[in-house]
Amino acid sequence: MMNWAAGTQCVAKGDHRKPKPGELAYHKGDILTVLDTATAKGCYKVRHNTTGEEGLINSNNVREREAISVHPSLSLMPWFHGKISGPEAVCELQPAEDGLFLVRESIRHPGDYVLCVCVSAEVVHYRVIYQDNKLTIDNKQYFYNLIDMIQFYSKNKGSIATTLLKPKAKEGTKSAELELSKSGWLLDIRKLTLGENIGEGEFGAVHKGDYMGQKVAVKTIKCDVTAQAFLQETTVMTKLQHKNLVRLLGVILHKGLHIVTQLMTKGNLVNFLRTRGRSVVNGVQLLRFALDVCEGMEYLESKRLVHRDLAARNILVSEDGVAKISDFGLTKMDRKTSDNVKVPVKWTAPEALKKEKFSTRSDVWSYGVLLWEIFSFGRQPYPKMSLKDVKEQVDEGYRMEAPDDCPPAVYLLMRSCWKQEPRRRPSFHRLRDKLDGEMSKCLQCSAAEERDESRSASQC
Repeated sequence: MMNWAAGTQCVAKGDHRKPKPGELAYHKGDILTVLDTATAKGCYKVRHNTTGEEGLINSNNVREREAISVHPSLSLMPWFHGKISGPEAVCELQPAEDGLFLVRESIRHPGDYVLCVCVSAEVVHYRVIYQDNKLTIDNKQYFYNLIDMIQFYSKNKGSIATTLLKPKAKEGTKSAELELSKSGWLLDIRKLTLGENIGEGEFGAVHKGDYMGQKVAVKTIKCDVTAQAFLQETTVMTKLQHKNLVRLLGVILHKGLHIVTQLMTKGNLVNFLRTRGRSVVNGVQLLRFALDVCEGMEYLESKRLVHRDLAARNILVSEDGVAKISDFGLTKMDRKTSDNVKVPVKWTAPEALKKEKFSTRSDVWSYGVLLWEIFSFGRQPYPKMSLKDVKEQVDEGYRMEAPDDCPPAVYLLMRSCWKQEPRRRPSFHRLRDKLDGEMSKCLQCSAAEERDESRSASQC
């Protein structure tokens, strides 16, 4: 019997369709969360991640849901070999067996691809033409990306000589599909129902959905190159579990990449604050949001992970009003190294803008801007200033003034986050301590005001 802690996620090894009283029913592949390991000998008390039901299971009937290693060799397209010649492709596909295949970039026709397939001990080369943002071999079947094309010809012969049976992986790559499946993170497209569009981003759409009865959000990325880049977001999320981080439920590989997360019904924090304002959201709730985000970032800090795009637009609010950090697309290990990325100027620390040096302390700078967003009820930072002016003036020492009615102690925290020298900025652990203290004061003041109002009412 494994010695697992409460909160561990596990995967059912088989079906249990006829549970006894107190036991939980489940199917092979269902994801369960351990609640208690000391309930009965050889048993765990668990919660079903989809149905929310709780009950006992035999510990031998589950395996731990593994985190996936973040590694550049993990590929959604291990069969893609890049720019190699036809003769090189033939060498890669030896010994030839029917259905063995790879895809390469076309050297003769830049921008196009070539599907290379073994048939009757020969290698046949099919030019894949890129036109009108789609791919085609025969001008009959069109595909959004290479992943779609390979999935189609793995099930249908179509215009090629044989169905694709066995991918020839590029040396040094591992199949993301295989790794996701082995570790319990690959979900079944047949169990997903997509609903309304709730967001349109630079990389793809986000829809509401239903997965086996659970309300979910689904980020769909059709471009195969972008999907490969977002695979890192997925692998990072498999390692993380915290009440203030949006929880990954799994991944679907079908016509691109679908990242399935818990649904945050109240949308992002910017819109939440803008549409409600001061008459609905009080100071205690603003501090609660600030603390929620800080606790999530403290957890990332402990894991030596850097978010790099921390802003109120990337904070989502749950049905019960809890703020959770989302969008791990830019998350990197904290190595303080340079990376060529598109950065959000108004939220990014000076050293990250000038030298592309990202660290936990550059996240702290962004958190200061996020605090300003919270206490200004979702206003755009640096109002009426151009991006060029923001860069120049911040570098010369300019800092935003406090939002209206912002508690002085909170504004002091913002200013501490905006120290020019990264090492002089507080850690998220230190920020949380300060915010905890401010929350205690705020709650005491609220309680005192309620008592005064109660006394006044009784005297009347």
